[in-house]
Amino acid sequence: MARFTRHWPLLATAVVLIALYATAAIAYPGFGSWFQFTRFFSDNATLGLAAIGMTFVILSGGIDLSVGAVIALSSMVLAVLMSRLDLSMWSAAPMVLVLGAAFGAFMGGIIQVFRLPPFLVTLAGMFLARGAALLLSDAKRIDMKDIESVRSLSERHIAGFSLAAMVLVAAVVIAAAVLRFTRFGRTVYAIGSDESAARLMGLPVARARVGAYSISGLCAAAGGVVHLIGMQAGDASAAFLLELDAIAAVVIGGTLLAGGRGSVIGTLLGVLILGLITTIPNYQGDLNTWWIKIVIGLLLLAFVLLQRAAQRWTEC
Repeated sequence: MARFTRHWPLLATAVVLIALYATAAIAYPGFGSWFQFTRFFSDNATLGLAAIGMTFVILSGGIDLSVGAVIALSSMVLAVLMSRLDLSMWSAAPMVLVLGAAFGAFMGGIIQVFRLPPFLVTLAGMFLARGAALLLSDAKRIDMKDIESVRSLSERHIAGFSLAAMVLVAAVVIAAAVLRFTRFGRTVYAIGSDESAARLMGLPVARARVGAYSISGLCAAAGGVVHLIGMQAGDASAAFLLELDAIAAVVIGGTLLAGGRGSVIGTLLGVLILGLITTIPNYQGDLNTWWIKIVIGLLLLAFVLLQRAAQRWTEC
């Protein structure tokens, strides 16, 4: 019963997603089409990638408020490398991914070495990354529509899934495997559950914490690359406050904010729920979009309460 209770939040997320999707598919013609289904993955790929990285951080008992700014910075750096330095996508994108991972590792190192609150360190990182993105262009935006490789990648689809959607699915599979089958993944869970016990067990706590933030930076940078391809532009104002949506998706997906329990699969379900909620007003033309924020807030509160109830039940 205790093991079943541990999965209540994830099961509740799946039930909410299925109920929302089925209701909308019945109420709105075309909502249940394959085209719309694949668009959920494409439209929410940037958020999904950021939420995957956020999952690692929250599982370790931390938080990362810089992911939105890193997405914007990554898209701008990639645009500068390709438009001004004439680098190809295949040489510029890896540089951007390494930059994102290094930025995350830098914040994780500061948190680990100086024992500073993750909230404050990543808040500083958010301002640093957003400011750097704004400095890269006076126009705050670099148009990439004239670059053939970007245009070609933005138009590439397989069975209706765009490149962004395929990257998201691949990232979910890889991240789930890392958390489930590697020592690093088990250490991340252990840190979030009880850091002192993890140290006594001889687990590499410091490396795992820095690694979690590095993965968060890597995923955010991947989100920046995907954003540039989808929008065909680098944008310093992109992903503004997206970190809040990423945290909401992770929590709705069943990951405890205290750390130590959760899954990337749940995070993907949480991202799709947010995608459903933001898409419905497009079909219901007279629906005030402020209801989106209200519904998300109520869902987030409900899942936090559900997590707390499941945690107490497991401890009994």
